[in-house]
Amino acid sequence: MSCYLGLDGFRGGWVVAWIDDQGNHGFDYSPHLDRLLAAAHKRAMIDMPIGLTMKGHRTCDLRAREWVGASVFLGARRNLWEFADQTSANRYYWHHEGPGMGVSCQLWNIRDKIREVDDFITPERQATIGEAHPELIFRNLGKQIRLEGKKSERGREQRLRLLAERGFVKLSRWLAQRYGTGIGRDDLIDACACAVAARDSNARLGGEEVDVRGLRMEINY
Repeated sequence: MSCYLGLDGFRGGWVVAWIDDQGNHGFDYSPHLDRLLAAAHKRAMIDMPIGLTMKGHRTCDLRAREWVGASVFLGARRNLWEFADQTSANRYYWHHEGPGMGVSCQLWNIRDKIREVDDFITPERQATIGEAHPELIFRNLGKQIRLEGKKSERGREQRLRLLAERGFVKLSRWLAQRYGTGIGRDDLIDACACAVAARDSNARLGGEEVDVRGLRMEINY
């Protein structure tokens, strides 16, 4: 039986949603990424950058921004962990790369998650574990029709419907069961979207660029 995983980070760790070819599905969570990825799977997608530049912005991020806007965070660089705080990082990037080349609060706040993924992933593992972006996935599932914002009630309903159509019929119930886990509503929804992409899609942006570790810089959706 082939199982497909979708993962997203949250403050307390990672959440994984899984689905198989027969439509069986479930979710789990852990402080540690490697425990969740140890589950047998045919393919996994994770909402976190894989393949990091030494400077500047990744081409796949710039292309993704053209489609889904600021939900794509720019600036995932390999030296991000060398700075004590975001102010120091931005001062360095502005000086060496120019205005507008700093990192956002959102990207800075997930830097430890980016590092955890980078410590785990290898070029060999990237054959079955890829980077994905939920908003690109929802754009694809919705046949390029722009959805309402995911924080709005209408936008959430649109995303839940698209995921239910592809097998995640228990998701609405899971959202009520997650209380006390620390998992955010959007984190669980996004993990399910990544699992759908792992099972159903080979679409991607990028893949031509490779970082110094031999990791492809691409976003699957």
